[in-house]
Amino acid sequence: MMIDFTNDIESCLQTLKSGGIILYPTDTIWGIGCDATNEAAIEKIIALKKRPSEKSFVVLVADERTVLQHATNIDLAVFDFLETTEKPTTVIYENAIGFADTILASDGSVAIRICNDEFCRHLIKRFQKPLVSTSANISGMAYPEIFNDIDANIKQGVDYIVQYRQNETRAAQASSIIKWVDGKPVFIR
Repeated sequence: MMIDFTNDIESCLQTLKSGGIILYPTDTIWGIGCDATNEAAIEKIIALKKRPSEKSFVVLVADERTVLQHATNIDLAVFDFLETTEKPTTVIYENAIGFADTILASDGSVAIRICNDEFCRHLIKRFQKPLVSTSANISGMAYPEIFNDIDANIKQGVDYIVQYRQNETRAAQASSIIKWVDGKPVFIR
């Protein structure tokens, strides 16, 4: 069955291009997102979530090529490993480039996930830039497992809410997070 999310994609693109923030479904949990190169949009997310500004973000991309454009000295074996994982996996890459500084950890690394969700991949490819993806919750609170669990303040604080997948009732889970060290994954979460 073909799902039509064209209106959501167009509205997201308009919002992202104007520096706004979106509430959207991902391959894991519902996220708050924005252009990962737009410092002002990222600051809006920090304020909305009441999040410590030194905390880094996860970035979603559509393919390996984009990872290679935004991180240096990557052991390509990490991509082989990612093809074997069933659970969505975020990788912390050293020496990030081309992102807003607020995205990065204090050591200059960045957490990137190649997103396999049809909606997200379509949005990212059309936007032609990586997206911030942070859980749709106030910092320190539990992440929402379904759309209806998202705090009203979060819903009111974003510029656009995606309609697609709001009615899903299956509880979502956060991604695994790894760091690739000496040719092997080191699991952080």
